[in-house]
Amino acid sequence: MNRNPFWDRVRDNDFTMFSGSHLTALLIIALCILLLFTSRFTLRARPGLRRGTRLLLVVLLAASEGGLHLWYLSQGTWSRSASLPLELCGITLLLSIVMLLTRSRLLYSFLYFAGIGGASIALLTPNLVYPFPHFRFLLFFIAHGSIILASLYMTWVEEYKPSWRSLFFTMLCLNVVAACVYAANLLLDANYMFLMRKPSTFSVLDYFGPYPYYLLVEEGFAFVIFLLMFLVFFKLPQRFRRRQT
Repeated sequence: MNRNPFWDRVRDNDFTMFSGSHLTALLIIALCILLLFTSRFTLRARPGLRRGTRLLLVVLLAASEGGLHLWYLSQGTWSRSASLPLELCGITLLLSIVMLLTRSRLLYSFLYFAGIGGASIALLTPNLVYPFPHFRFLLFFIAHGSIILASLYMTWVEEYKPSWRSLFFTMLCLNVVAACVYAANLLLDANYMFLMRKPSTFSVLDYFGPYPYYLLVEEGFAFVIFLLMFLVFFKLPQRFRRRQT
């Protein structure tokens, strides 16, 4: 039987981190981010175009999640212990859809940090085995890129802004989510959010020590990343503008 390199579960090669296809995917996402940033004033001034952009992101996110489950089912690999949207990026993907549809400031205050931060780390060190041009490769980068674009859309177009309170709110929510996912892992004999062990592929967790200590280091690392996201992109520019006036 001939294999379909775009769709089949069995593959001849594995994904290689920082390969040409990986770097190209990152470049395309970066260009989409740049396009969104340079179009922010046009989108603000044209309600129809703004609404269309928002709905396009909703479609990309929903299609990514739906496409993943369709692939699992087609390959006979869907399981409660590995296929539920209980990874951090799966959770932020679903919440991003709700945020875009409702323009919820509460969800934005969480997703600016957890969505952008989590998806960015995932894009740099993908927990992925399927190389380009496999469906799972394309789906991975579309989904994680769209998570980032969703919160950046709310920031640049809808003009939402995070605060000190939202930073600590995010940390609190992450711990609540982790506790719930940990309970689900025990019930399902699963490893969602890598709370039970590290992923089999290379990740930033490899630098954080053995289990369970890497969970504490991971939390500190997340707080530092979120703090930098807040200071570099909001607090420092605000201070600079004040000095200029």
